[in-house]
Amino acid sequence: MAGTTSSGSATVTLPTDEQILITREFDAPKHLVYKAWTTPELVRRWWSGQRGKVTSVEIDLRVGGRWRYVMVTNDGFEVAFHGEYREIVPNERIVYTEIYEGAELPDAEAPLNTVTFTEVDGRTTLTALMQTTSKELRDTILNSGMEAGMQESLDALEQVAVSLR
Repeated sequence: MAGTTSSGSATVTLPTDEQILITREFDAPKHLVYKAWTTPELVRRWWSGQRGKVTSVEIDLRVGGRWRYVMVTNDGFEVAFHGEYREIVPNERIVYTEIYEGAELPDAEAPLNTVTFTEVDGRTTLTALMQTTSKELRDTILNSGMEAGMQESLDALEQVAVSLR
């Protein structure tokens, strides 16, 4: 299966009323997927998918460090997310909060994401578990159109990771 990309292949499941689980395989080793996930100039190339242009990527990749991504959508709206890193195991796992800046959500209610990178035979499975504080917040995120944008972003992430070979 080498050389096969996995366009639009992320799966979204709901393990509990407060969780969203995203799983996707990439045709690249985990150190390259991790690098594309954590390097500002690479994040700029994939994070917006086909939805707009990334205008700012700030990453302070350390426990307690903060991150912030900003894009201008194709309709001209600015969209920004930010959070704080809680745990980092290079090439293996990143745990961080994620707040959509348009939601006015208190930091204490920020979803907590656990992203893991697992490699088998040069292909990487990325799992992203989003733990929200309520079913209502989980459903708001699901109903935001998040899945279509996420599929585009992860397709672009794979292209960036493959290009690093």
